[in-house]
Amino acid sequence: MEPGDLRESPAGSGESDVGEWRECIEEVKAAECDGKTQEMALRDTCEEGESDKQKSPGEQLHSPYEEELDPRIQEELEHLNEASAEINKLELQLDDARSGYRKILTESARKLNAQSSQLGSCIEKARPYYEARRLAKEAQQETQKAALSYERAVSMHTAAREMVYVAEQGLLADGKNTLDPTWQEMLNHATAKVNEAEEERLRSEREHMRVTHACQEAEARVQMLQKSLKRVIIKSKPYFELKAQFNHILEEHKAKVLQLEQQVAKVKTRYSIALRNLEQISEQIHAQRGRDPGEGGGRPSICVGRSPPVGAESDIKVQSEGGACGGGP
Repeated sequence: MEPGDLRESPAGSGESDVGEWRECIEEVKAAECDGKTQEMALRDTCEEGESDKQKSPGEQLHSPYEEELDPRIQEELEHLNEASAEINKLELQLDDARSGYRKILTESARKLNAQSSQLGSCIEKARPYYEARRLAKEAQQETQKAALSYERAVSMHTAAREMVYVAEQGLLADGKNTLDPTWQEMLNHATAKVNEAEEERLRSEREHMRVTHACQEAEARVQMLQKSLKRVIIKSKPYFELKAQFNHILEEHKAKVLQLEQQVAKVKTRYSIALRNLEQISEQIHAQRGRDPGEGGGRPSICVGRSPPVGAESDIKVQSEGGACGGGP
C-alpha cells in the first residue's frame, strides 16, 4: 500500500479507520526494519572493504605461501647486514695489512741498501754461497715431502694386498665348484687396487730417490762454497742476516694479507648468496600476487553507497541492484 492511498473511508463503508491505519503503520514499520537491516549489512560490508583497502599489500594477500616467506625475508636481510658489516671490517684490516707490508718492504730496502754501501763488494762475492744454502733448504723440504708420499703409497699397497688375501680366502671357503659372483667381484676389485698401489709406490720411490740425490748435491755445493768463500762469507754475514730477518717478517705479513683476502672473498660470496635469495623471494612474491586475483580468492569489490529510502517503489535487493554493489549474488 502506498502512503498516498491513506485517505478517510467513505461514510457507510463498514471499515474502521483505525484498523486501516493500523495495517498501514505495520507495513511501514516492517519496511523500515527490513531497510535498516539491509542498510546495516551493507554498511558493515563497505566498512570491511574500506579496512581492506587501508591494509598494506602484504596484509591484503592472505596466501599462506606468502605468510611463510616473511620470516625468510627477515632472515636474509639479517644475513645481508651481517655480511656487509663483516666485509667493511675485514677490508679495513686488509688495508692496514697491505699498508704494513709496503712499509716494511720500503724500510727493508732502505736498510739493506745502506748495509750494502757499507760492506762493499763482499756481498756479491758471498751471494753464491747463500743462494746455494737456499736451494739446499728447498731440496731438503722436497725430500721430506717425497718420503711422506712414498710411505703413503707403501701403506696403500699393503692394504690392497690384504684385500686380495681376504677375497681369495672367501672363494676357498665357499667349497663350491662354481665361483661366487660376489667374492669374484671383490677379488677383481682388490687386484685392480693392488696394481694401482704398486704403480704409485714405484713412482713415489723413484721421486724420493731423485729429490734425495738433488738434496745431497745441493748440500755438497754448500760445503764446497763455504770452504772457498770463508772470508767474504764472514764479512758479509750482517747483511744476509738482516735480509733473512726482513724476509721472515715480510713472509708473515704476506701470509696475513692472503688470509684476509680469502676471508673477504668468502664473506662477499655470502653477501651475494643472501642478495640472490632476496631477489628470488621477491620474484616469488610478485608471481604469487599475480596469481591470487585470478583464482577468485579475493574479496568482491565494494562500492560506497546507501540503500534506497524506506517506502520506495522497488524492493530493497542489495545484491541484485548496481546502485549499492556491483558484485554478483
